[in-house]
Amino acid sequence: MSAHFSSPHENVLQIGLHEGMKVADFGAGTGHYARAAAAIVGHGGKVYAIDVQEDILKHLKLNTHERHQGIIDGIWGDIEKFGGSHLRDQSIDAIILANIFFQIENRFGLLGEIKRVLKPGGKLLVVDWAGSYGGMGPTPEKIVSEHDTEAFFITGGFHKTKSFRAGPHHYGILFTAP
Repeated sequence: MSAHFSSPHENVLQIGLHEGMKVADFGAGTGHYARAAAAIVGHGGKVYAIDVQEDILKHLKLNTHERHQGIIDGIWGDIEKFGGSHLRDQSIDAIILANIFFQIENRFGLLGEIKRVLKPGGKLLVVDWAGSYGGMGPTPEKIVSEHDTEAFFITGGFHKTKSFRAGPHHYGILFTAP
């Protein structure tokens, strides 16, 4: 899923990150969002790029500019299970969940892991496909609507901060942890 479908840099700005923050990119993929966050949190901060596919993490490391090398940590982990991200309890200021929610099989496992690692009042940014767009996005039965995503996290105890259009084919929702 290439970057031109949605703008990671613009979408990440919606979180309100600043220098020195710790961010986790859950299901980091090729790292567009991790790099966008790294540009903001700087060397005083940290971005944990977590993915279950080791080859993707190698690719991410190769495509990370020198100036971000010390900021982004690639972690092999399973975000769908408790403790699976290998991050410490309540250690993270913000979590990014971009183009991954539709692929999640164990949503409650993911929810538990997000709640475990986020600091109280921490931010959760969810960006996902608003539709299939003739096969450009996921298959229609895989799509998780903005409404369903919002309902899932609100039922899970999160507060919705705002919704925004995250590009021509994506929705974005920003939540705050309890």
